Amino acid sequence: MNIINPNSRPQEAVSALVIVGPWPSYAAFADLPEQKRWVMYSGAKAHREMLEQVGFVMSETYDDFVRRVTRELNV
Repeated sequence: MNIINPNSRPQEAVSALVIVGPWPSYAAFADLPEQKRWVMYSGAKAHREMLEQVGFVMSETYDDFVRRVTRELNV
């Protein structure tokens, strides 16, 4: 799947664009109220999933991503 052809198959991992992490940083949102930080956390996970579904490969493992984002958001 891609923007030009949404019906195309995802890229193979060997040829996919690798996003070198940690990216993006959510530390700027640490001062938001807790409920808003949980919304940001949910959005961060959804954003990563969307990128992976279209063929991006993250250098940061999912577990490392979750640990980092929860630490940055203090949730």
